[in-house]
Amino acid sequence: MTDHEERTAAKGAAGRHAEGPAPELDPDGARAALKRCRRIIVKIGSKSLSGDAWDRLAVEVAALRARSGRNLVIVSSGAIALGVTKLGLKARPKDMAWLQAAAAAGQSVLMQRYEEAFGKVGLRVAQVLLTHADLADRTRTNNARNALAALLEAGAIPIINENDAVAVEEIKFGDNDQLAAMVTPLCEADLLILLSDVEGLLDGDGRRVPFVRSVAREARHLAGGSTSGVGTGGMASKVEAARRATLAGSHVVIAAAREPGIITSILSGEDVGTLFAAVPQRLSARKHWIAYTLRPRGAILVDRGAAEAIASKNRSILAVGVLGVRGTFLPGDAVAVFDPEGTEIARGLARMSAGDAARIARKKRDDAGDDVVVHRDDLVVLPSE
Repeated sequence: MTDHEERTAAKGAAGRHAEGPAPELDPDGARAALKRCRRIIVKIGSKSLSGDAWDRLAVEVAALRARSGRNLVIVSSGAIALGVTKLGLKARPKDMAWLQAAAAAGQSVLMQRYEEAFGKVGLRVAQVLLTHADLADRTRTNNARNALAALLEAGAIPIINENDAVAVEEIKFGDNDQLAAMVTPLCEADLLILLSDVEGLLDGDGRRVPFVRSVAREARHLAGGSTSGVGTGGMASKVEAARRATLAGSHVVIAAAREPGIITSILSGEDVGTLFAAVPQRLSARKHWIAYTLRPRGAILVDRGAAEAIASKNRSILAVGVLGVRGTFLPGDAVAVFDPEGTEIARGLARMSAGDAARIARKKRDDAGDDVVVHRDDLVVLPSE
C-alpha cells in the first residue's frame, strides 16, 4: 500500500500529524505540546492493575473525554496474571501451554473488569486482540487500522491486548510495551503514555529523568531488565518502545500508574514522569512498519560505498554493493542491512530471493540484469547510535 493509500484509509481520524518535519522541542515546549495532543494511547502493565485501578482509570478517562473530547486507546496487560489467579496457580507458569491456558482464562476476566468500571461512568469498551502476525501482514494491519478508527468514531474505548492464548512467539518474545509502540502509527497517536510501577526513567542516583531528547544518546544505558514476577517488560522494554514511538511522530511519557490523576497531569503539561520528545522528522506509517514491525528473515551485507550511499543519499541497494547474504528470504520479505563492520544500518523489503542476491553479488548492471536488491522506496535507514 502506498503512503497516499494509507492516508486515504485513515481519512477522518482525529489528531492527524501534519506532513513534513516538526520543530525540535525543548523540555518546556515539549510539555506544552502535550496539552494539544488529541489521540492518546495509554499502556498499563500487569503490576499496575490491582485493587481499584480499573475504576480510577475509567473515571479519569471519562473526565478527559467530557472535558476535552480526546480519543483514548488502552493497551492493557493483565490477562495472564488474572488467569493465574482464576486457575488457582501458585505463580506465573513457565511452560508455554500453561501460559496460554492462563491467558485464555484471564482474558474474559480482564474485559469484565473494564466493562464494569467503564460502564459505571457511561463509557463503552471494545476488545481488540492482536498478534504480531496480524501487524506483520499489510492487509490485516489496514483492517485493524480501519476497525480502530470506526470504534473511536463510535465513541468506544478500544482495549488492545496481545492474543497470548494462541500467539506462542508473542508470549515468549514480545510484550505490550512493544505492542503499544506498534499500535502508535496504526492509530496515528500523537502521545503514548506507558504507565508503570515506577515514576519514570531513573538516573544512576535513582532520580527521575524528566526529559529525553535522544534515546540513543541519553537513555539506553540507564534502562535495565524486568525484575517483576508479574510483568514481562521492564524499563529496557519501555525505553525501546519510546524510541520506536517517537520515530512515528508521537511523544512518549513513562509515568507511575499509582499517582492519582496521572494522565490528566501529563496532558496538562505538568513535570511528571519521563517525557521522550517526538523526532522532528517522523517516519511514514509504512516505513515504520518495515523497520519496527516486520521481523527480518535474513540479512544483506553491503560494502562501505553502498553503506554511505544508503545512509546519506537515500540510494537503493544494488548488486554491485552487496558483499553477501545471510539466512533464507524471498521477494517481499524483510531483511536487515549491515555495513562491513557488522553494524545494522537499515531495514528493507527484498526485491529478490537470498539465492538470487548471492548469485549476482558484486556484479555490475551489465552482468546482473535487474540488479536492485532492495529499492530505496522499501528501505529505511535506522537512526545512528
